[in-house]
Amino acid sequence: MKQLKQRNPAFWVSCAGVIAVAMMLILWWGKFSYYSAGARISAVISAALFVCVGIRFAPELVKFWSPSVPLEENLRADAKPGFLPKLFLALLGWDLLVLLIAWPLRILLHGEMSLTDSMTAWVCGDGVHYLDIARDWYLSEGSIDRLVQLVFLPAYPLLIRLLHLVIPSWTYAALAVSGLCFASAGCLLYKLLRLDLEHKAAVRGILLLCLTPGSFFFAAPMSESLFLLSCVGCIYFARTERWLPACLFGAVGAFTRSLGVTLMVPLLTELIAKRVRSEISIKTVLLRCLMLLLIPAGFGVYVYINYKVAGDPLQFLTYQAEHWNQKLGLFFNTAAYQFEYAKGSAQDNMENLLGLWLPNLTAQALSLGLMIYGAKRLRASYTTWYFVYFFIAIGTTWLLSAPRYLMAFFPNVIVLAGITERNRLRSTLLPVMLGLWGLYFLVFLLRWQVY
Repeated sequence: MKQLKQRNPAFWVSCAGVIAVAMMLILWWGKFSYYSAGARISAVISAALFVCVGIRFAPELVKFWSPSVPLEENLRADAKPGFLPKLFLALLGWDLLVLLIAWPLRILLHGEMSLTDSMTAWVCGDGVHYLDIARDWYLSEGSIDRLVQLVFLPAYPLLIRLLHLVIPSWTYAALAVSGLCFASAGCLLYKLLRLDLEHKAAVRGILLLCLTPGSFFFAAPMSESLFLLSCVGCIYFARTERWLPACLFGAVGAFTRSLGVTLMVPLLTELIAKRVRSEISIKTVLLRCLMLLLIPAGFGVYVYINYKVAGDPLQFLTYQAEHWNQKLGLFFNTAAYQFEYAKGSAQDNMENLLGLWLPNLTAQALSLGLMIYGAKRLRASYTTWYFVYFFIAIGTTWLLSAPRYLMAFFPNVIVLAGITERNRLRSTLLPVMLGLWGLYFLVFLLRWQVY
């Protein structure tokens, strides 16, 4: 046993990860002594699930970076001629269907309204801010509600502004951007999935993406579709050895969401794997590292905009902290405080419980559960990305949008496609997902604090 540990780097990687999370949990335990027992248990469960993902993944990462283990590259045949245009139209049709079915449902829930009013009603939550930015850009003076819009990154509003040149309505221009980006992302995702999966499994992955509870946000005037497109494009072109377009997509991702900067993680993981097997030269590594700088440069442009608008390149951090209480914290602390709010809402505010806290807690737990299953099935670069993505996205000190943030992490659909390989599981899971999608959509239409 002792010799096995000495020869197995995965053991020491796992130990380091367990110790790091345990130390964070111990320090947190003393600092947040006011939490209830239920909240503390939620935090421990969250941390334990995260550790389980790491323990299962450590051998896969060591193998991925081992020069003696061949790197599996299952580059399968591309789509049949004519399939991708059909898929693009099908995804546009799904997007339009989501927009249209909201109309009769809103009539049932809220009373008579026109189709135009129903479409306008999609502009809510963050969508309001994105359309304001598209129309007026960022403001350096005025009401605080407009000044704090600086926290929303500019890529999506800029596309709305561009499409508004041909579509007079700001609302319809925003909906069109979302629909086109979603359909494009779906086509690229199919091509990415086909690198590892057969055609039927790849198509099933696209279907599962559409049926993920909360996927209606891809149709909404928000940046979800553009962020998904940039993430999928970045990974797909990196996997197919086209690093310049990969890093350009990554730059767009970082110019769309701050989480886009995390796209450097899977690309670096792939780069290390190629180099340790001497598949690429040192010169190529250096060149690709230079290209990788395009990704933080995308975020750097946003930082420069902060400086030009507010005189402070990090003004967005001030607004996030002061206006939304958003700071980087610990993901298991999120599970703790959301449990406390869920417990309180269960007594007198079912709208917050069913629309906000329960979906947020469920999304975190299911995401970690999926990754425990998928840690030995996903490509190692995807899982390394997941650790950083989850830690940052879920670790915010006032998280309201966990389902929306985790939905954009597309490797989840690869795991789901594997789970539904068997007919029995597929016949059970697909109706369940469709039912949950419908329930969450109704809660969203009821305006029950779904962000």
